[in-house]
Amino acid sequence: MSIKMIAVDMDGTFLNDQKEYNREKFQRIFQRMKEQKVKFVVASGNQYDQLKSFFPKLHTEMTFISENGANIVVEGENYYNAKLPLEKVLEALAGICTLDPIAIVVCGKKSAYVSKEMPEDVFRSVKFYYPSLKKLDQLTDIAQEEDEIFKFALSFLPREIEVKLAALTEILKGEMIPVSSGHGDIDLIIPGIHKAHGLAKLSKTWGIAPANMAAFGDSGNDIEMLSYVGSSFAMKNAQPEVKNVSKGIIGSNNHESVLDMIAILLGS
Repeated sequence: MSIKMIAVDMDGTFLNDQKEYNREKFQRIFQRMKEQKVKFVVASGNQYDQLKSFFPKLHTEMTFISENGANIVVEGENYYNAKLPLEKVLEALAGICTLDPIAIVVCGKKSAYVSKEMPEDVFRSVKFYYPSLKKLDQLTDIAQEEDEIFKFALSFLPREIEVKLAALTEILKGEMIPVSSGHGDIDLIIPGIHKAHGLAKLSKTWGIAPANMAAFGDSGNDIEMLSYVGSSFAMKNAQPEVKNVSKGIIGSNNHESVLDMIAILLGS
């Protein structure tokens, strides 16, 4: 079955631990993808403005399923974004705060939002993933922002993740779904709005069946995507449950494993 679409997670998958990739090698591979009319899709929990910064010369030629599927941009044009009702945003905030996360980021179409009380070192870390970031006197002031909110990003100590995932599942009661995004981070997503949902929408637009898609991932927020496509690859450094749903396991994110496998898929 020929591959017509390739979707890659970024952190822990496409990017190495230094948040970089072999740009020259990718440019050659990307050119081959274009020649073979293979769509390249970046599928990440991160903000679109951050993701496109990794591809300064190419981002208008590719597609981004950002914010875990809540915000999709196709070749520089807005394609889709989800929206959480304001009352649900405020209800979720009240529940989240009882768990004392290290960081709470409220993610919207125009910007991400944090409390001005966030320590400066944490703010700098968050700013890397959310370049469009605004401080609010308090997070409930989100009610005054004219934005469309579609996700929360939380940080905890890595050893707390399983306990916090269970607690969030109980607190949110299905209104939002907590998923691990790696390294102590948890994303809260709108039910049904995940990376596979984004791929399904693109499938209809482009007429590409899941059997003709390949995807790469390492964390809990990649599970739906890896289950959806015909050719799925987990990284050597992936979480066990991610490896369990994938059809293949490749090398680690620090060894250009995604680029090497894409080259194989393209027949070179």
